Amino acid sequence: MAMTELTDWQRKVEMALDSCVKAAHLVTYQELAQTADIPAPHRIHKLTLFLEELIKADIAANRPIRAACVISKIRGLPAPGFFHLLERFDFDCENNKATHQKLLAELF
Repeated sequence: MAMTELTDWQRKVEMALDSCVKAAHLVTYQELAQTADIPAPHRIHKLTLFLEELIKADIAANRPIRAACVISKIRGLPAPGFFHLLERFDFDCENNKATHQKLLAELF
């Protein structure tokens, strides 16, 4: 997705993800939605749809997957949809925690 097509909140999401990567920091979906000022309603849904686009772009560019640093507050891992999407790109997600740790090691 070209930068000129991005909304203000999408640019903020990308900047926040870049900061998280540099700091080797995990962020919850809720924290990221608040930081990026994603407009209601359905803030988390909007965020997850955008993160899916970033995942696809990162995979296509052979980059580490930035969305791996976004986690569920309760689960401590990305949402199940994150892993389902990765499986569509032939990632081994039999053990979500191990897959997540591997992605974080590549990212940080």
